[in-house]
Amino acid sequence: MRQCIEAHIRMEERYEGLSLTYGDNPALKKQVMEAIETVKKETGLKPEIFGNPSPDNPEREGVYLEFHEDAQREAGDFFERVLHKLNVVCEKDV
Repeated sequence: MRQCIEAHIRMEERYEGLSLTYGDNPALKKQVMEAIETVKKETGLKPEIFGNPSPDNPEREGVYLEFHEDAQREAGDFFERVLHKLNVVCEKDV
C-alpha cells in the first residue's frame, strides 16, 4: 500500500493541471479529496476534477485537476494551497 502522495504539475499557455496519485490507500485518498474541497471553498475556484481508478494497477490510482483558459493564473495559487495542506513537494513536469 502506498504511503505518500505523489504530485505532478503541468503548465502550458492558459492551461494548468495537477496530478495527485495516492494509490490503493483510502486514507490518502480521503486527505486529497478533503484538501481539494477545502481549497475550493477558500478560493471559490472550481477546477475540472477527474478520478483515475486503476483496477489493473491500484498503485497508480489518483485524481487529476485542471484549469482551462486560466488567463488570470489563478490555478497556481489553488494548486499551491492544495499541496500545502497535504504537505507535498511537487515535481514539475517538462
